[in-house]
Amino acid sequence: MGDPDDGDLDAFLVSRRAALCRTAFLLCGNHDDAEDLVQSTLVKVILGWRRLHRLDNPDAYARQTMVKLYIASRRRRWHGEVAHEELPERPGSDHDLDLSIAVRGVLASLPAKQRAVLVLRIWEDLSVEATATALGMREGTVRSHTSRAVAALRGALPHGLEELTERGRA
Repeated sequence: MGDPDDGDLDAFLVSRRAALCRTAFLLCGNHDDAEDLVQSTLVKVILGWRRLHRLDNPDAYARQTMVKLYIASRRRRWHGEVAHEELPERPGSDHDLDLSIAVRGVLASLPAKQRAVLVLRIWEDLSVEATATALGMREGTVRSHTSRAVAALRGALPHGLEELTERGRA
């Protein structure tokens, strides 16, 4: 019979996989790399779970592991963005689609750490302190990366992003 902690691990994996996939997609910019990143992250979570018997905060551990794996992968080799002929279908207006494409383009152009900070601060809605912990950097560094990344968003994206960029300032 399995360890009782295995049930907790299974529940965590089932409940958090979709959220990890969304975060990975925002970090990587494409589904294939995002899936690879999620798989690598989950392997580390599973190994950590068993080694530590039970993680105190598996969400934070998974998020931190994912971001570290993403940043490390960008240091090792060049990753060019690949244009796709067809975009995935999404409900919403053409303006929403145009904005989504523009945001992805700007995210792709940011350095890995700035991109990671934006994803954690704006998409994951983490505090400066939680983002600093996840990335292993000082809070001031998180604030400066956020400021630079938001400035890049403002400079490159059409008007109407006040809500998105204002969240990065808080």
